Amino acid sequence: MIRFSVAACAAAALALAETFTFTIGSPVASQDFRAKRAAFVFRTNGCADPAKAHVSGTAEGLVKRARQSVALQIGAMSKPGVYAVYQNWSAEGEWVVNLRGTCDGASAGAIIPVGPRGFGRESAKFFPRPANEAEIESSLKALTQGGGK
Repeated sequence: MIRFSVAACAAAALALAETFTFTIGSPVASQDFRAKRAAFVFRTNGCADPAKAHVSGTAEGLVKRARQSVALQIGAMSKPGVYAVYQNWSAEGEWVVNLRGTCDGASAGAIIPVGPRGFGRESAKFFPRPANEAEIESSLKALTQGGGK
């Protein structure tokens, strides 16, 4: 009986534990002046120690039908686990941001369309792992066909 209770409590705790994910928002959401010129900001969720999270990403685009990939400029903000993405890719063409992150063995990924009017929150896609090439290509294709931001 006691073993069952301990096992049940452990299972409940695991079920309630938050998985590692990203949340995106406008630069003002960071409440940090350094994000003023950012394309958008994101926060890591589900990481017991946000300082241990490792994040990176690329801007993936189609410019004049040529595929391009640019390493992102990501800046850590004053609040742990909050980051700004600064646009260092061309204003020309169609672009998605491919975010990747890890924390304590867990992974997260996101594909965020970015256009002339900003990032596309409604058409962003979030994953419990890094996005794969097919998912990135599908998101770019949706943009070129008018299905994104």
